[in-house]
Amino acid sequence: MNKVLDEIIDLMKSAGTRPIETGVPGLSMIKGDIPAHQLAALYEPMIGFTVQGTKILSIGERSTTLGGPSYYVLPVHVPATASVHPDRDGRPYMSLGLELNQNVLQSLLRDLPENLIPTASEHFAACEIDIEFMEAWLRLLRLRNTSRDIPALAPAYEREILYRVLMGPQGWYLRQLGLRESNFSKISQIVKWIRDNFMRPIDIGEMSSKSGMAINTFHRQFKRATGLSPIQFQKQLRLLEARNLIAFEGYAVASAAYQVGYQSPSQFNREYSRFFGSSPARDTEKLRRIESTKASPIW
Repeated sequence: MNKVLDEIIDLMKSAGTRPIETGVPGLSMIKGDIPAHQLAALYEPMIGFTVQGTKILSIGERSTTLGGPSYYVLPVHVPATASVHPDRDGRPYMSLGLELNQNVLQSLLRDLPENLIPTASEHFAACEIDIEFMEAWLRLLRLRNTSRDIPALAPAYEREILYRVLMGPQGWYLRQLGLRESNFSKISQIVKWIRDNFMRPIDIGEMSSKSGMAINTFHRQFKRATGLSPIQFQKQLRLLEARNLIAFEGYAVASAAYQVGYQSPSQFNREYSRFFGSSPARDTEKLRRIESTKASPIW
């Protein structure tokens, strides 16, 4: 396993503290001392491979330690905060990310016997990565050096990675995402709606009706998928957008609060300070100081 991991690390030597597209569709890489403000973001549905070091990912009130080498699954969009740390020998944090392609997932599920896939999954956590799974990532990453092979081979390697996740402790989540009529898939559609309409008031009754669930079931399924209630999910999207407006687009604090849907600037200030750890004014000053020396988009 060490030889495989060493080759992956070598192939990632050009990575930096912002995501680098590898040329392989959906595959990106990142490494180093990534500023915390970059890691406070709306995370895309993805399979993450922590190659080296540790990421501590916080979703709602729960923080999960993702120590390398291991993988994790984010099956839906989710707002989160995080920090990254070197390994015990001081080597930098390194990670690969593979976007979840629902069409590829659904195609794979059609080719698999239904009883082959686990029917239940553990809670979100770092998953142990075995040599076969690591080799699949290596084959995908090697395509950076043979771009002519990408159209023919990348889809096969992507399917293998998805297959191995389906067979693992987080496989249930992927299976549910790929089944169009599952509660999880319906929640995924609601998440997309909130993401596109986070400035509008949320009507829980309307959302639960759209998803075909009772209100209590809807709440339970939404939190199972995202780690947050619908209101918490919307609030964190609003705060992330407001932070961008204030720090990088020149909005006044009150104007940003109204822009993202808050009616009370004082409530906005309280919730901003709770989520980001400092007031909008202090946070903005810190972000602008960081960006003046090292500009990086969030991932």
